Amino acid sequence: MDSGATALPEIPTIGFVSLGCPKALVDSEGIITRLRAEGYRIGSSYRDADLVIVNTCGFIDAAVEESLEAIGEALAENGRVIVTGCLGAEGSLVRDRWPGVLAVTGPQAAAEVMEVVHRHLTPPHEPHGSLIPPGGIKLTPRHYAYLKIAEGCNQSCSFCIIPRLRGPLASRLAGEVLEEAEKLAGAGVKELLIVSQDTGAYGVDLNYRTGFWNGRPVKSRLADLARALGELGIWIRLHYLYPYPHLDQLLPLMAEGRILPYLDIPLQHASPAILKAMRRPASGERMLRRLEQWRAICPEITLRSSFIVGFPGESEKEFQTLLDFLQEAQLDRVGAFAYSAVEGAAANHLPDPVPEELKQERLERLMALQAEISAARLAAKVGRTLTVLVDEVDETGSAIARSSADAPEIDGVVRIEDGGGLSAGEFVEVEITASDEHDLFGRVAVR
Repeated sequence: MDSGATALPEIPTIGFVSLGCPKALVDSEGIITRLRAEGYRIGSSYRDADLVIVNTCGFIDAAVEESLEAIGEALAENGRVIVTGCLGAEGSLVRDRWPGVLAVTGPQAAAEVMEVVHRHLTPPHEPHGSLIPPGGIKLTPRHYAYLKIAEGCNQSCSFCIIPRLRGPLASRLAGEVLEEAEKLAGAGVKELLIVSQDTGAYGVDLNYRTGFWNGRPVKSRLADLARALGELGIWIRLHYLYPYPHLDQLLPLMAEGRILPYLDIPLQHASPAILKAMRRPASGERMLRRLEQWRAICPEITLRSSFIVGFPGESEKEFQTLLDFLQEAQLDRVGAFAYSAVEGAAANHLPDPVPEELKQERLERLMALQAEISAARLAAKVGRTLTVLVDEVDETGSAIARSSADAPEIDGVVRIEDGGGLSAGEFVEVEITASDEHDLFGRVAVR
C-alpha cells in the first residue's frame, strides 16, 4: 500500500428511530432517502452513529411517553440526538424533559432535519439520485410500501390533536401521487397501502384540481385516483377513510377488482350521543344500512374499523349500543382502545369521565365479542382458495402470507405449511384448511 496515499474521509453515520403510525413511517422514509442521497450512512446501532434522529409520535399519552423514553435512550447511548415528528410540535415538552437534544422539529420537516444534520455533520458530497433506488428508501419489505397522498386533517374530533400537530389537510396532486406509485411498482412493489390522516377527504383542499399522469388528465379526487392506481396491476389498499357519502363510489372499483375489496373506516363508536361528543359523523343505524349496501355491491369486501371505549359520558346503555352494533355489523377486523386523555384535546373538558377499571372491563368485553365474530368470519373461508401475497418464508419451509383481507401489521395472516420454494413478494393460490380467531391456515393449491 502506498504510504503517501491520502486516506478517504470517513462517511458520517446516522442512527434512526421511527415511531408511530404508517404516516410517520413515510416521513421517516423521506428523511432517510435524503440522507442516503447525500451519501450519509444509516447505522444499525446507537454507538456506531455520529448522531441519532428520533421520529416521534404524540397522538396519545402512551405514545408521548414512549417517544420521550426513546429520546432518553438515544441520548444515553449516543448523546447527539435530533428530535422530529408529531411530538416535536410540542417542542417545550421535549426540551423540558431532555434539554440536551441538538434540535427539535415538528412533523413533515425533512428540510429542517437536513439543515440540522448539515450543521453537525458535513455532507459527504452533493446529492446524487443514483445512490438511491427508484421510489426512494423504504423501511418496509421490498414487496409492499406505504404511499401518503395527503398531510394534515380538517376534522375537529374532540379526542384528537392531529390537526394541531400536522396542520390542515394538504393533498398532493394526483399526477405526483401516480408518478410515485408507478416508480414503486417498477421497483418491484406488489402492494401499495394508501394512507393519510383523512384519506376520504383527499383533494377537497385542491378543489379536486386536475393533475396529469403519462400525458392524460386525472382529477385529484379519491375515486379518480383509485381508478388510476388500479391500472398499475398491483394490490391497492386504502386506509383511514372517514365515512363520507362519496366512499360509495369506491365500491364498484372493488367489485371490478381494480382495487382491493378492503375498507378501513375508524367509526369510533355507535351511540349517537357519544359520536356527537366525539364530533364524529353518522350513527350506528345509518352505518349498518351502508354496510349492507356495500356488501350487496361487493360481497367480497373486508371491513375494518376501530373503536374507543370508556369515552367521557359513556354509560352502560351507550356501551351496550356499541356491542349491539358490532353484533349486527359483523365486521371482519376491529381494533379497540380504552379512551386516553391527550393533552390539548377538547374531550379533556367533558363531564362524567369513566373510571379506568371500568374502561378496561368494557374493552375486554368488546374484544371478546369481536373475537367470536372474527373467528366465525374466518371459519367461513375454510375450503376456499385465495390469492395471497407471501411476506416471508422460514428455514422450515413454512410461509407467512396475506390475503386481500389482511393489511400488514394490523390484521391476521395466512400461514402456509408447504411454503418451501416460495419467495417473499410472490403471489400464490392457497387452499384454506383451517382458521382461528386471527389467522388462516392453508396449503399451496397451484404450483
